[in-house]
Amino acid sequence: MIMNGPVLPRGLLCCKKKGTELASMNQFARTQLLIGEEGMEALRRARVAVFGIGGVGGYAVEALARSGVGTLDLIDDDKVCLSNLNRQIIATHKTLGKYKVDVAKERILDINPDCTVNTCRVFYTPETSDRFDFTQYDYVIDAIDTVTGKLELIMQAQRAGTPIISSMGAGNKMDPSAFEVADIYKTSVCPLARVMRNELRKRGVKSLKVVYSKEPPISPVDDMAVSAVDDMAVSSVDEMDISGRTNCTGPSGTRREYIRRRQTPGSNAFVPSAAGLIIAGEVVCDLTGYQKRHF
Repeated sequence: MIMNGPVLPRGLLCCKKKGTELASMNQFARTQLLIGEEGMEALRRARVAVFGIGGVGGYAVEALARSGVGTLDLIDDDKVCLSNLNRQIIATHKTLGKYKVDVAKERILDINPDCTVNTCRVFYTPETSDRFDFTQYDYVIDAIDTVTGKLELIMQAQRAGTPIISSMGAGNKMDPSAFEVADIYKTSVCPLARVMRNELRKRGVKSLKVVYSKEPPISPVDDMAVSAVDDMAVSSVDEMDISGRTNCTGPSGTRREYIRRRQTPGSNAFVPSAAGLIIAGEVVCDLTGYQKRHF
């Protein structure tokens, strides 16, 4: 028999409805065309932990859910606030005041009901790090916004032998095309990457995959905004310049307080999201063994 038209992956069923063909049964068919059945099975079996469900982490979670990752652990103690609306995919007027991990879980299950989603309302710091067993994860995404937390997260992942990718600064930038994937010791320009290089070198870390931008930071037009920052997890207010968190109400019971800081970072919809999607792409390629080809 001669068949015309594209050959669909096994498991994809086409049905006719009202004169049009609708794909059903396998929502990941288009992804499977790229990575094959074995790749899809590797993603289905994988458990990925995402620390920080904000402008970067939210988009990473979105892409992982749509790629078919079987288990996602979401770690963040923050609630959606008004200033998140300009850049965070989980932020809408309907989700204001809700915990980010809860909103993200609902969204993930609406995309892929078969995904297992574990949530933890914790602000990750060296003091809370013992609540997590990194040996149970296949991959860790660092999308948190304090230097002390990032360092502890990286050290904990490396002690467990769990792959980790870390996001560098995404605030005060306008060029999403300036992001690159590199080892931390091959980064340049990014102020946060410079701090992380120095601190990781002191701790004997030999290598770390990061996503960073070569765009020089922009000075915000208005630096008098009031922001919620953690008063225990950072050594200085300046350390929080990568966060982009402005005018947010800290969740009750946490140690966040309102303070004025020297500079509130600017943010937008298209730079943090680009970083999050790049991170998700790296995780998917690493989990499936896909070898990227650059031309």
